[in-house]
Amino acid sequence: MSKFSDFNFKGHKALVRVDFNVPLDDMFNITDDTRMRATIPTIKKILADGGSAILMSHLGRPKDGPTDKYSLKHLVNHLHELLGGDTKVFFADDCVGSQAGLTANMLRGGEVLLLENLRFYKEEEAGDEAFAKKLSALGDVYVNDAFGTAHRAHASTAVIAKFYEPANKMFGLLMEAEVKNAEKVMHNNEKPFTAIIGGAKVSDKILIIENLLERATDIIIGGGMAYTFLKARGGNIGASLCEDDRLPTALDILEKAKQKNVSIHLPETSVIADKFAADANTKDCPSDQIPNGWMGLDIGPKAVGIFSEIIKKSKTILWNGPMGVFEMEKFQNGTKAIALAVAEATGEGAFSLVGGGDSVAAVNKFNLADKVSYVSTGGGALLEYFEGKVLPGIEAIEE
Repeated sequence: MSKFSDFNFKGHKALVRVDFNVPLDDMFNITDDTRMRATIPTIKKILADGGSAILMSHLGRPKDGPTDKYSLKHLVNHLHELLGGDTKVFFADDCVGSQAGLTANMLRGGEVLLLENLRFYKEEEAGDEAFAKKLSALGDVYVNDAFGTAHRAHASTAVIAKFYEPANKMFGLLMEAEVKNAEKVMHNNEKPFTAIIGGAKVSDKILIIENLLERATDIIIGGGMAYTFLKARGGNIGASLCEDDRLPTALDILEKAKQKNVSIHLPETSVIADKFAADANTKDCPSDQIPNGWMGLDIGPKAVGIFSEIIKKSKTILWNGPMGVFEMEKFQNGTKAIALAVAEATGEGAFSLVGGGDSVAAVNKFNLADKVSYVSTGGGALLEYFEGKVLPGIEAIEE
């Protein structure tokens, strides 16, 4: 594989896998363009060298072929703006076939072509080799800059790489940064290393917690999943979220942590509510003494204090998942306080990586994205990387 920054794209047509899977409202306006902005430096470098960029992406989960709702044509104007307004951006209403081929052939240096949604073809998700080969005919260099889909062995993210010589396939700048930062946390971390794991379900995070037991010094557990651990330890959790079939797993994780000398921290207090609603009655309560009918929807002030102290003493921090239902104002304090603690620790010299949709949404909501070391664009991909899995999109370029 080549290193993107050292490659001169002059005279080349670069086929770039981007992750433009952005949310659209009913009027097809983009409500969050983070993923598009993240890959602009890669596109600009190709164009500045004198190359042309052919961009391919998926959008949503179309079930029955082409659907207007999932067309990438809705992104063309915004892409044009993000590139500065003077770059020519063409659109092909198919990602393979004669029109895509002709438009790609006519592209000049400094111009961009956006292809139609890859997932309008079932072959994309099936990892179909013939489909990947058709895509590969559009460009003489392949750049994967879509970390968000690196864990999928799809035609455009993994299979396509085999049609390029090692010198002509590479990661884009975003993908390079994602891999470098993830490796820093997992393999080159400074201790104390604190992992903050939140979210609703233990089952979603078992593998990542087990893999972190080999690396972290402290694991903070918040969000709905904390109550499965609290119940496993014999606590009363009222009507809080709980996966009863995972109680033995939770106990097993606590036992393994003890053997490996890793401190697992559960919230000592919770903000509890009498219903799951923005207008619920709330009170502060020990997390293992929640009355019947009440549920924990955020970590309480005492838990915030304890967790913040642990975070501030850390040299490496991984944050994946919120501490409570932060979408509702009454239950956002825990997540906000953790975000502030991570930002403060980073300011004191810690390395912090925030990944996973909800954690990223939280640092953006509280305007702290520039106060942490790195915000990952890949939710599922980052999770699988931290579970110790080999990601097909990375492997295909590296082998």
